[in-house]
Amino acid sequence: MTVLIVGLGNPGPKYKGTRHNVGAMLIDELCSRVSPMPATLSVHKRTNTEIAELPAGRLGSSQVVLARLRSYMNVSGGPVKALATYFSVAPADVIIAHDELELDFGAVRLRTGGGDHGHNGLKSITRSLGTRDYRRLALGIGRPPGRMDPAAYVLKPFPAAEAADVAIMLADAADEVLTALR
Repeated sequence: MTVLIVGLGNPGPKYKGTRHNVGAMLIDELCSRVSPMPATLSVHKRTNTEIAELPAGRLGSSQVVLARLRSYMNVSGGPVKALATYFSVAPADVIIAHDELELDFGAVRLRTGGGDHGHNGLKSITRSLGTRDYRRLALGIGRPPGRMDPAAYVLKPFPAAEAADVAIMLADAADEVLTALR
């Protein structure tokens, strides 16, 4: 069995470090935890993604594919479906890491199925996989302050004052994934 773990985000330096890219940041955290040596991502040309293929025992008891998309968040479904098809991964063995406005900043929640809470990346993935029955690792980014537009909020970088808390959230999320892989 293979488990596919995909971190959602937008490509390019303009979006690096933004709230919307916290799922992609998790992939870096997971790569750093691979033993005996950290994993590195390489371009998978067939799916236009960056992946690390890990044999069983390197990150959990199953073979694991870590993936960061090179497409924009709102069209995540095509690349996720292509990865799942290429590696013969059933939707139940797909874990999507994503930002979540409905969770308090720093909270982490792993669940199977459910609604998309207005998240266009999850909507795209659900359409492409043809099911909601995949796992979602929600990383809480909190609600925007005041009347700030949520779309503008998710595209803002985390302020320097939150950097340590982001690192803790990513560590907690990686722990959650490792527990799920066991």
